[in-house]
Amino acid sequence: MSLSINTSAKRLIDQHVLPELGPLRIADCTPRRGAGRVLDFGCGVPGGIQAGLLLARICMADLADIRVVPADRGLWEGPMLQVTTDDPTGACMAAQYAGWKVAQGKFFAMGSGPMRAKRGREEVLEHLGVHDSGDCAVGVLECDQIPSEEIVAMVAQECGVGIEQVTLCVAPTRSLAGVIQVVARSIETAMHKLHELGFDLRQVISAHGTAPIPPMAKDFAEGIGRTNDAILYGGQVTLWVDASDEQIETIGARVPSLASKDFGKPFAKTFREYEYDFYKVDPGLFAPAMITLVNLRTGRSFRYGELCPEILRESFGSSAG
Repeated sequence: MSLSINTSAKRLIDQHVLPELGPLRIADCTPRRGAGRVLDFGCGVPGGIQAGLLLARICMADLADIRVVPADRGLWEGPMLQVTTDDPTGACMAAQYAGWKVAQGKFFAMGSGPMRAKRGREEVLEHLGVHDSGDCAVGVLECDQIPSEEIVAMVAQECGVGIEQVTLCVAPTRSLAGVIQVVARSIETAMHKLHELGFDLRQVISAHGTAPIPPMAKDFAEGIGRTNDAILYGGQVTLWVDASDEQIETIGARVPSLASKDFGKPFAKTFREYEYDFYKVDPGLFAPAMITLVNLRTGRSFRYGELCPEILRESFGSSAG
């Protein structure tokens, strides 16, 4: 990878986050000078919509346009999050995918962002030949606890950089910034599902995705449930691919969440039934509700899946007035 995605993410932080910490309601929680940088987007501070949009851009190494847009009121009464990228493999798989369990002692967080490319220990990164030669590591941690200096040092060691070169951005799923960061993963879920089905991701040229921004939930399971449901039952992704029609027709129907045996009820219910163990949930469930594949080679389009507004209403706790 010629361009360092970590450098790109750090440039975004330096130019648009650090100068505006107060207005963005983001806090610098760096443990001490020289111990990297830890930024709180929603643990002990309110954060907000703009903080969430920036957090999602950081997570995607600033390789995507992310914005809040009006929703189709037949699907959801609130706003949607729209993501567009011309580098879906770099933005989603090299950076955004939450493939690193950052754990030490009692600390646990799902780690995503371009720091994964520096660490380089995931199958998908090895398969895609992802390497990042930059001298910094920038990551996003999904948790409700500010990481200690020991956690920052561990990340530095895993990524092969000095501790002063690490930047960690933290937000819990139950915060507004955290919700936006997770819902920005509509394209990523489609890309990962395609990878699992054996589709060459280098054939995906451009991507567009939308998903509803759900209300925050105080309950842990409900919070995770709502953000997942936004994509599983309300996510719509369009991928422009260079492939044969036969390739698309072979795997297309297996991409959306509808193909999973666990499809059909709010994720929080499924999560509780599996005793809060993600690894008992059918991996095939984690995909957008609907996917459209536009074949640049033949000019044909293929659409699979279905939107489920009734499940979103149940999950989001909304009702018509």
